[in-house]
Amino acid sequence: MNFLLKLILSALAVLVLAKILPGVAVENYVSAIIVAIVLAILNTIVKPLLVVFTLPATILTLGLFLLVINAAIILIADYFIPGFSVRGWFWALIFSVLLSVFQSILHSVLKKDRN
Repeated sequence: MNFLLKLILSALAVLVLAKILPGVAVENYVSAIIVAIVLAILNTIVKPLLVVFTLPATILTLGLFLLVINAAIILIADYFIPGFSVRGWFWALIFSVLLSVFQSILHSVLKKDRN
C-alpha cells in the first residue's frame, strides 16, 4: 500500500513538473503513472549498474556525476514512454533534480502523516 501511494505521489510530481517546465511534456494522467512506474523500475535496475560503471567519474566529480546519471534515466524513460517527452539533456537534468526535491517533500509529508 505504501509503495502504491509513493507511486501516485511520484505521478503527481511528474504532472506538476510537466506543467511548470516548458521542456517536459506529459499527455495525460495515465502517462504520468506509467512514467512513475518506469522511473521506479529504471532506478531499481539500471541506475545501480550505471553507478558502478561510472564510479571513477563519480568519485572524480565528488558525486556530481550522479546528476548526469539521473538525467540519463529520465531520457531512457522518455525513449520508452510515448506520452512523455523531454527536450534534451538540460531539461532532463532540471526535471530530475526537481523531481527528487518534490518526491522528498511529498514522502516526508507522508511519513509525518503516518506518525
